[in-house]
Order: sequence, then structure tokens, then C-alpha cells
Amino acid sequence: MHEQPPRDATAPPSLRLTARQAIAAVTDTAIELTPGTADAPPPPPDGPLGWHGYDAARQRARHRTGEDESVVTALATIGGTDAVVLAFEFGFLGGSLGERTGDRLEAAYTEARERRLPLVSLIATGGSRMQEGMRALSQLQRVARQSALNRAAGLPQLAVLRDPTTGGGWATLGAGADVILALPKAQVGFAGSRVRPPDSDPHAYSTEGQFAAGQVDAVVPADALRATLQRWLRLLNTANPPPTTPHKPAPVPFALGTTHLPETGWDAVGRARDARRPRAEAYLRAYFDDWEEINGDRCGGRDPGMRCGFGHRDGRTIAFAAQCGTATRPAGFRTATRLIRLADRLGIPVLTLVDTPGAANDAEAERAGAGAAIADTFAALASAHVPVTSLLIGEGGSGGALALAAPNRLWATPDSYFSVIAPEMAAAILKRGPDEIHHTAHQLHIRPQDLLELGIIRNITEPEPTGG
Repeated sequence: MHEQPPRDATAPPSLRLTARQAIAAVTDTAIELTPGTADAPPPPPDGPLGWHGYDAARQRARHRTGEDESVVTALATIGGTDAVVLAFEFGFLGGSLGERTGDRLEAAYTEARERRLPLVSLIATGGSRMQEGMRALSQLQRVARQSALNRAAGLPQLAVLRDPTTGGGWATLGAGADVILALPKAQVGFAGSRVRPPDSDPHAYSTEGQFAAGQVDAVVPADALRATLQRWLRLLNTANPPPTTPHKPAPVPFALGTTHLPETGWDAVGRARDARRPRAEAYLRAYFDDWEEINGDRCGGRDPGMRCGFGHRDGRTIAFAAQCGTATRPAGFRTATRLIRLADRLGIPVLTLVDTPGAANDAEAERAGAGAAIADTFAALASAHVPVTSLLIGEGGSGGALALAAPNRLWATPDSYFSVIAPEMAAAILKRGPDEIHHTAHQLHIRPQDLLELGIIRNITEPEPTGG
């Protein structure tokens, strides 16, 4: 290892900082890792393809950047959390990946596993190195394997997308990370600017476009990146050392709304649908000291009615997936599934807040795979090894709500209901008139006290006790 040269610790990260400047901008301290090429045989003249002029191009890149490869790796501290950090040097052949780049990346992932540390990638790359042909492209398989090994070890991976992040670097280190942060207005996409169709919408290949499509978790201004990384690392760095005792479940939140129970089923429906009732935002604010959210399903969709992320409560990290009272779309279910599986892999307990009139049932939702998305959420909850705590805080509309309810670990607030079907739809199916909807609601036994008697919920929550 080698000490990094002195740097200005206050310099904010910009889109076109050098690799070392990018590392310095987000870390407190950094010690460069010895490149993983010391025992490697010298490359043949002009590389594995004998590409005329390749050696000269590399020499010019060394002279221009002071680096001998396109990536720099370091053992660093970020806000008091140790991490392995790697940064691409775009000035070295466009930050492209070659065989020696692969050596360094593999060594960085291995270092993170051996030390049980998170890995942070500061990416700025144009893709695989043409002058090394398929030998360069195959480095993506090496990176993918190393990433998979770190995932299996329960170690978080965070990516920061600088300008540009394209090609294989985006499709492995970037899109394969657990949390993806991106600097504003960076070029982000699998296709670089010179190879995409000429009539392509440039917005689709930008940080903002990828965020809108649910591929990026947050667009972070350069001057806020260091603090954002610090918060994420504090939230996710739970794997050092591995837990030796069962994970404690997330505490059940206190009820924030009314305290008395509804008299009839229709009363329960009216309360749950009341616009003045506390929603997910109120519960998250009351429950967590601070939190960060993930965005989107990584399949091209996002649902503002599903909020997912990780928060601190009494010094513990707890993951959350919260419905916000709207019909949940396929992207919302997939985002919740992504959150649950990530939390499970990192050993973080989960809290779900159930509140939806049901799954979205329009034609667009069907085309987007509503059934498959709901099934996957059911499967994620059923197979989670970490404890999941669920609280029904409003409407519990059929399978769209049940998909977020942990089996045998569901509580309910006094201003909620859970039903196999909306009372209005039940009456319509039974060919009953509008004047029979209230009676139908009561027949369905959907009040919190009914759910408790049926064994559907563990208990009805109460307000937080006040000191006296």
C-alpha cells in the first residue's frame, strides 16, 4: 500500500475530476492499494491483439495523467466508516477496461471481502478497451463474478456515476451496485454517444433520465456527495463482524391516528379513506431518526406510491417499504422486492407499512406484469431470513396489500381495515344495490377487531404513551 499524496480535503467532486481527486473529494483518509499486477507477466508488444500504436497510446496516457492504468484503488475512511474505494481515470484511454484494469478491480473486490468492508465505485468510463478486443470485454465477467462473491458475503456495494458512465462499466460496476448515486447531468447508459442511434432522445442517456426510469437511486449534487455517501455507509455497513445472534425484529410503530375502534365495517372503511388520516410520511418521521431512500425497480419503472429505503432508529438500521395510500403499481412491488432482498442479504430487519386500496389494475399495469411483480413480493417476504414487521396503517385492499404483509407478523392501527375485496366491488359481484354496500362491508369482517378475532393480525397498536 502507498499513501495518497496530500490533497485539499474540502474540494467538492465534479464530473471531470481525476481518479485521485475523486477519491480525495469523498474520503477522510485514503491509502492506495498496491496494483494487482505485480506478479503478472509483461504484456506483449501493442497488447494481446498486436494493435499497432497501442503501446504509444498508453505511454501518452501515462504522461498525461500520471497513472499507469485506468483505475485507482484505495483503502479509505468515509465519515468514520472504512471502505474499499475505486475510481476510474477517464483521462487514461477514456477510463476503458482492459486486462490490467480487471486485475485491479478483482484485487479491490477481494480486499473488501477479506476485510469485510463495503465497496464504493466512483465510475467514469467509456467501456471496454477496443485495442484489447475480447480479452478486454471478458473483464466484465471477472467483475460480475467478484461482485457476486461480495454480495454472497453480505457486503454492500455503492456506485457513484460520474461523467460518462457507459458500456460495460455501467452494466457491471454501476447498474450492479446495491445503491446507485449519480452526479447531475452525467452521461449514463449502456450505449455511448458515438454508437447509439442518431435519433435517440439524449435524456434517456442522462443521470436524470435514468433516475426517471428507476435505474438510479438518487441524483446527488457534487457538493453533497461526500455527506450522502457517509449516511449510506453508516446505514448499510452492518456486516463487520457477521452477526452471531438472531436479528431482532423492527419494533412495531405506535398508532398516530384515532384511538377508538370503528363500530361497523363501513365505519372502518371511512376512517381508512379519510384524507386527514396519518399516512406513510407521518409514520416514517415518527419512527426514524434519519433515513435514505432507494428509487425504482431497476426494470424501467418507479412508483411514487411506494417508498423504500433504510433508516436509523435508536442506533439500529432498519429497512422499510411503505405504501402511501395509492394503488400500488408493478414498479412499486418490484422496488419493495428489491428492498426486502437487499435487506435480507445485508442482515437488516424490515418494516413494511401497508396502505393501499389494492394493486393497480389498469391495462398499463397488466402489460407491466402486475401479477408477476406481486408474486415476487410474496416470495421475497416468505423467504426472508431477517425478521419482517408489518403494520396496517390504512386501507388493506386485497392481494395488493397482503403482498406487503409479513406472514404471522402483522399489526393494525385503529383507523385501518383489511378486506379480501373492496366492499363496493363485493356488492357488485353479489348483485347487490348501492344501499347494501354498508351491510356488505360489515359482513366481510374487515375491522381491526375482526382481524384480531380471525387471527389475521397479532394485535391492534396503541398511541405512544406520554410521560406523566
